[in-house]
Amino acid sequence: MQSRTHTCGELRATNVGEKVTLVGWLENFREVGSNLGFVVMRDFYGTTQVVVETEEMMAAFKPINKESTIKVEGVVRERSSKNNKISTGDIEVVPENVTVLGKCIYNELPFEVNRSREADETQRLKYRYLDLRNPEVKNNIILRCNVVKALRDAMSAHGFMEITTPILTASSPEGARDYLVPARKHPGKFYALPQAPQQFKQLLMVSGIDRYFQIAPCFRDEDARGDRCPGEFYQLDMEMAFASQEDVFEVLEDVLPPIFAKYGKYDIASSAPFKRIPYLEAMENYGSDKPDLRIDLRVKDVTDILESCGFDKFTGNVIKAVKVSNCTESRKVVDGLCEQVEVQAGDKPYWFKMDENGEIVGGISKFVKPVADKVIAALDLNKNDLVVVAAAKKTQAIKTSGVIVKTFGNAIPGHIDRERYEFCWIVDFPMYEIGEESGELEFCHNPFSMPSGGIETLEKAERGEIDPLTITADQYDLVVNGIELSSGAVRNHDPEIMIKAFKMVNLGEEDVKSKFPAMYNAFCYGAPPHAGIAPGVDRMVMLLAGEDSIREVIPFPMNKNAQDIMMGAPSEVTQKQLDELNIAITKKED
Repeated sequence: MQSRTHTCGELRATNVGEKVTLVGWLENFREVGSNLGFVVMRDFYGTTQVVVETEEMMAAFKPINKESTIKVEGVVRERSSKNNKISTGDIEVVPENVTVLGKCIYNELPFEVNRSREADETQRLKYRYLDLRNPEVKNNIILRCNVVKALRDAMSAHGFMEITTPILTASSPEGARDYLVPARKHPGKFYALPQAPQQFKQLLMVSGIDRYFQIAPCFRDEDARGDRCPGEFYQLDMEMAFASQEDVFEVLEDVLPPIFAKYGKYDIASSAPFKRIPYLEAMENYGSDKPDLRIDLRVKDVTDILESCGFDKFTGNVIKAVKVSNCTESRKVVDGLCEQVEVQAGDKPYWFKMDENGEIVGGISKFVKPVADKVIAALDLNKNDLVVVAAAKKTQAIKTSGVIVKTFGNAIPGHIDRERYEFCWIVDFPMYEIGEESGELEFCHNPFSMPSGGIETLEKAERGEIDPLTITADQYDLVVNGIELSSGAVRNHDPEIMIKAFKMVNLGEEDVKSKFPAMYNAFCYGAPPHAGIAPGVDRMVMLLAGEDSIREVIPFPMNKNAQDIMMGAPSEVTQKQLDELNIAITKKED
């Protein structure tokens, strides 16, 4: 135990009478009298109370600033007033000697360590090493460590090999901005940090590796949000050869629920098989491709009933209704929730309800009353049922209805079972869509997913026998509690099918060869069917810890502006460094 006999979380009543040596941080020193004081020592494992009872020891402790590291040698005795809130609450240590191992030179700290989560985030990130001393913050990092180990153990038990893939690679159009690294030996050329190990893991399948996984670092120059940090993140990257969609599902349905149940804030997690929801069904019934199945609210299309009711907003629009049963909240509360929906969705919702007398009242009720019987029948309304309505072009109406479901489902009592983790698979994603800007056919999601039905489906679309927009891909998302953990797919491993898939969006064989030369060439040497997925580790731990911000589970996160204010990154470099890399800065931002 190095210079200590015990940790600060280890001593118990059975140690009374022993001479011990403790090391740690001086968390607090409280003077009660001229020769009486109480010191709290803290290390990684817990806290121990040290009782100062002599003039000599008082003189030794008083000059020591809080958060200095110290070594205390003394004797364990039983406490007269026990503290049931800490594991060492039955004992205290009477010191015989104290040594300062590392002096904190500051009388004032940037924040109180045990209350660091109340501090300004900038201060927390600047002094992250102090923030991490807070047991609440530290425990999230311990949780992360335990979860990563559990993931590794589980994947290894399923026959997966952990293989690390390159960090310096070629720039690739993965969908986000690359982080570029200048190549000193190749002036004018750049490496890129991988947005994901996607191509490498598929090449491993071609290489004959049967089951691969990696806790993979990924780098994307993206803006921050609550569940995404800028810069870098980690994912449980996996790929399986000679595998179908169901093979991938079976592995994760076996790996994830025990980990969520053991380490999560809630101890209930979905058991296999997870619910499968086709993409179009998810959008129609939940208003989202990331449904929170803990919420019991559903979306219903009422366009045919309400479009001609006389309300201007309904005319010519798609109308989606969400019934919130047994809602006794006031008009003020309902209007407030509708305002929240408008802020999030960018479109105003409307409402009406059935009162205790069975009458349609409130909100836009005067427009609904003429068709009340049809509305009541279509939505199966009962007394005190609230109906919140979205009306807009189809895409916007679906988006708003999804926000209604989440907002009202979380706010109105009785509509969400919070104490659990509910998983589902979103399947059958569209292969193609019409681009909002181009107006042309584009890939909807991953261009390397296998089209459902294979080459026959693409040939039918070529011949005009089916609409390309009806083609689905063997692609899937894993969702838990309304948060997308990952996207995955059965890969398009056949060069012939790949060329036809890209031809649909007016990209030829040469385009594929030039953009993805290694993968295309490898597939020409006998590629096995393969499939994979990559759940986000940071997002997973955030859910398990019950945190709203992903930065709370990352040891050294960047701020929202992609800055590491503790290390001062990004930073300027010397002209010598720029010259070595053949880089000239032509414009500096203020």
